[in-house]
Amino acid sequence: MTNPQDDNHWLVRPSTIKVLWWVFSGILALTVLLQLMFKVKGYFDVDGWFGFGAAYGFLACLAMVIVAKGLGFVLKRGEDYYAEDQNDD
Repeated sequence: MTNPQDDNHWLVRPSTIKVLWWVFSGILALTVLLQLMFKVKGYFDVDGWFGFGAAYGFLACLAMVIVAKGLGFVLKRGEDYYAEDQNDD
């Protein structure tokens, strides 16, 4: 079995990454374009707009990343945080 950290692993090859970006972008575009064929009746007016689900999902993901970065900034400790206790002997 190959080690995922090897440079030869198929998921870390630049060519594979480029192909995966194109495939997933195509799938995303296809799912948004399918909304042209099927009428979406939302509970509110705004959630019936074209592409609302994709835009809402993207903005929600962006908000989660920003909040996680903010929490990491607030909660992180220095590299020598635990080393200070060892000097008290």
